[in-house]
Amino acid sequence: MISPKFSNPAYRIETKRLVVRCYNPSDAPLLAESVTENVEHLRPWMPWVYSEPESIEEKFQRLKRFRGLFDLGQDFVYGIFNPVETKLLGGTGLHTRLADRELEIGYWIHKDYVNQGLVTESTAALIKVAFEIIRVHRIEIHIDPANTASAAIPRKLGFTHEGTLRGKLRFLDTWRNTMIWGLMESEYPNSPSAKAEIKAFDADGKQVL
Repeated sequence: MISPKFSNPAYRIETKRLVVRCYNPSDAPLLAESVTENVEHLRPWMPWVYSEPESIEEKFQRLKRFRGLFDLGQDFVYGIFNPVETKLLGGTGLHTRLADRELEIGYWIHKDYVNQGLVTESTAALIKVAFEIIRVHRIEIHIDPANTASAAIPRKLGFTHEGTLRGKLRFLDTWRNTMIWGLMESEYPNSPSAKAEIKAFDADGKQVL
C-alpha cells in the first residue's frame, strides 16, 4: 500500500465567492467545457493544453486519477467553481513535488474571470488550509517571469521572490526560466491569507476549519 505523503482532510473549501473542491469524475463535462473555452488563453503557460482536444472519457479518467491521488494523500488537485457549482472557473492545487512538509500551489483561471481577484481568493484559501490543517513548513509558487499577472498573486499574498532559476522548466521543446516565490510557516500569521474567511470540509462533509 502507498503511504500518504500528507494528511489533508480539506476536500471542499468555501470562500466568499467560490467553492474550491476536490474533483469528482462527474465533473468531466464542466472541465471539458472550461478548457475548450480557454485553449488559446492558456496555451502560452500550460503545456497540458497541447494535448487538447480530449474526449469526455479522457477527462473522466483524468479526474478519477486526481481523486485517487487526493484520497491517498499523494497530491491535491482542486477545481475552482462558482458557488452553485454549475461552472468551472479554473483549477488549482496543493502539489507534493517538493521536500518534506513543503507544498507547491499552482493555478489557472478562465479568461472570462480574470482581474476579479478570484485566483488571489482561492490561493489564500489553500494557503490557510496548508498551514492550519496540513501543518506545512513552507509553500512555494513557481511562475514564468513573462507571466506578470500570475506573479502578482504571491506578491499580494506576502510571498518573497527568492530567485529566478534559469532553464528550470521544460515547456515542450524549450527550457524556460522559473521564478520561485516562498512563504514560511513563521511568516504566515502576518500574511493576508491568515485573515481569509473560509470554511473547509472533509470527504464526509464534516467541517474541519
